[in-house]
Amino acid sequence: MSSRPGAAWPLVAVFTAGYLASYLLPTVVGRLSAHLGLSPAQAGLVGSALLLSSAGAGFSLAGRVERYGARTPARAGLLLAAVGYGCAALAGSVPLVVLGVVVGGFGSGTVTAVAAAGIAARRDPHRTSSLGLLTVSATAGVLYLTIPHLGGGHRLPFAAIALVALLVWPATARLGGATTAEETTSPVTGRLPHRRSGLVLAAGMLVWSMAQNALWGVSSRIGITQAGLTEVTVGAVFAAALGAGLLGVMGAGLLGARLGRAVPIGLGTVVIAASIVLSSSATDLGSFATGEVLWNAFYPVVLSYLIGLAASLDVRGRWAVLAGSASSVGVACGPLLGSLLSEEAGYPVMGLILGAATLLVAAPVTAVALHTGGRPLVPGSVRRRGGAPAALLAATTGGGLSGAVPKLGSPEQAVTELRVPALRRRRLVRSAIRTAGPDGGSGQSNAYASTSDR
Repeated sequence: MSSRPGAAWPLVAVFTAGYLASYLLPTVVGRLSAHLGLSPAQAGLVGSALLLSSAGAGFSLAGRVERYGARTPARAGLLLAAVGYGCAALAGSVPLVVLGVVVGGFGSGTVTAVAAAGIAARRDPHRTSSLGLLTVSATAGVLYLTIPHLGGGHRLPFAAIALVALLVWPATARLGGATTAEETTSPVTGRLPHRRSGLVLAAGMLVWSMAQNALWGVSSRIGITQAGLTEVTVGAVFAAALGAGLLGVMGAGLLGARLGRAVPIGLGTVVIAASIVLSSSATDLGSFATGEVLWNAFYPVVLSYLIGLAASLDVRGRWAVLAGSASSVGVACGPLLGSLLSEEAGYPVMGLILGAATLLVAAPVTAVALHTGGRPLVPGSVRRRGGAPAALLAATTGGGLSGAVPKLGSPEQAVTELRVPALRRRRLVRSAIRTAGPDGGSGQSNAYASTSDR
């Protein structure tokens, strides 16, 4: 993919198509149970199959999007999503619906992996991920307002996801193509940076997403069976909750990195845990709506910072794809876990268990954000994604570029990676990299020049 990212809107569109299936999971699971004769656990298992297929696609593409280019896998994923969900919408038997769900889920995961890799390569990944969450929340909110009034059994949600995939197809023309012949001589290799932090983050996102989607997968049944609401009222509550999510994402976009990543992730997760307990114990419209709205207002905020944190660990997007796929595994296990817990222990006990799991995972994920994400520059530190201390720049530039030195406490600066073709790496010697000099670069050679890959 190009080292100079283009417009953000194609990535936002692709992000929306990839995430929409998980956002519509409650109505998908609820309608499979109501219109295909499946038990709640069986319907949850179908939802889990969709999301596990999505996670499998993400794991298989981690580190490969840059090699293939974004356009080709995005189009393949959108085609699989349209065909798979379209077949699920047209099928009337459970085996055919499951087959279509698995194919469509693989397409959604492929599209999501492309979006995650593209977001990681951008100058401000948090802003782009916030725009993506804003768009998918708005799209899902519109569908939650309209689907209950249109009927259609299990067919309508799947048809809506397939239609969105087709509508996003033209945006792929603005994505990067495959690498050129010269670039393929130096394939993307090397160890993952921040391996310990990345593994902790991926495991934390798996548990965090599992807890969220265990409740999300049964929220419709909580509203209908425990709170005594109609499907239309539950749909209106979900639309209002997703509207609150829009406000939360816009607030996160405006807040940006002012508080770093640790504070929004830590405090937001605590609020989410309390909202899970409130929503799962709701017995009327007021408590159910309050829990759902509060939960959905903070969920996309924390998710946007988690996506940005994963993207900051590796500019090539590998941790963004791996952490996103781990999150998809958690999302996949969520509906089945929620169905089993609600059937065995009841909704209130399920909420207590899920809230406790959410609180437990907050500590390690927040620690990763404190350790690796968004730390300010301090005197005497030279970091890969940061700047250089004033004394070093003054020594190498004669004190004439004081404005290039970041101020104390300023955020990390973005960098651009330079590729060196494999045939030319062996010829790169220490004298090939020099500091700027008054006579055309005749300054002293850089003592830290190196020919090794990062």
